[in-house]
Amino acid sequence: MQAGLRELAVQVSRIAEDAGKHALRDQLMPKDLVTLNTVQRDYSRGLKVDDRLSQFIYNRLTYIDPFKGRWEDRTDEWAPGDRYWCVGGVDGVINYSRSMAEWSVTISLFEFNEFGSAQPILGVIHAPALNLTYLAARQQGAIRMRKTPVGEKREKIMPSTVSHLDGSIVSFGMSYVPQEAQHALNVVASLAGKPADIKRIGPVSLDVCKVADGTYDAYFEPHLHERDVPAISAAAVVLWEAQGQLSTWEGGLIHWRSQNDLVATNGQIIQELQPYLINSDCGESYHHHEQKPAGQQ
Repeated sequence: MQAGLRELAVQVSRIAEDAGKHALRDQLMPKDLVTLNTVQRDYSRGLKVDDRLSQFIYNRLTYIDPFKGRWEDRTDEWAPGDRYWCVGGVDGVINYSRSMAEWSVTISLFEFNEFGSAQPILGVIHAPALNLTYLAARQQGAIRMRKTPVGEKREKIMPSTVSHLDGSIVSFGMSYVPQEAQHALNVVASLAGKPADIKRIGPVSLDVCKVADGTYDAYFEPHLHERDVPAISAAAVVLWEAQGQLSTWEGGLIHWRSQNDLVATNGQIIQELQPYLINSDCGESYHHHEQKPAGQQ
């Protein structure tokens, strides 16, 4: 089973690379881009390439193994061992639309256990414009692949060993919704002067992977939505397998069917960081919906 997962991750990474070539080609051809809806500030499905990309990936995945289908098409009926593909479009749609390099293609695989809890067990994040791929499978560690002038470099990754918030490098994400963005900025304001630097680059998939490989010591973002599940679930496997930590701001499990205030860390600085997160409310109570453990369906 485990050897199969490792080989499956490699096959999935090849599909992500092929899909990435198509998306990168479209990015370099502005006439193929659809103008983002800046009036309604709806960037979640802002590109014509998004649907084509996810459909291309899923079609290719079915040739490897269709399993039970797509994660978003699952029913209330399940059996232990049931697996579902979770495929995203472009993660980092604004970066993509503005010809920035920080965007990715994400693929994960969910599996139900005997308790009816579904968790991601395989994750691939491919950043075509960066020549960078992260892949991980349950109990197999996490790998970063980089294309360099002297060939492809593959290396096992692990988080940093920074043990204090002072002097750390922290990244954050925020929504385009004003009230949700303010929540993130409140944390940034309260943290100012503690970390050596606070980065805002995105997207979430790459930011979490940068915690996994030690580039960042922590990453946080409030109000991640169900539409973010493909990116978060793929990156979660990479972080877990690299021995990093992922949780809600309160320290709970990720809810795969509702909003999440998410924090990823190297496991060393979470105790110092957490008070800044949970004491940063904008004045309105923020409640999760469908309070079930991660993957509980």
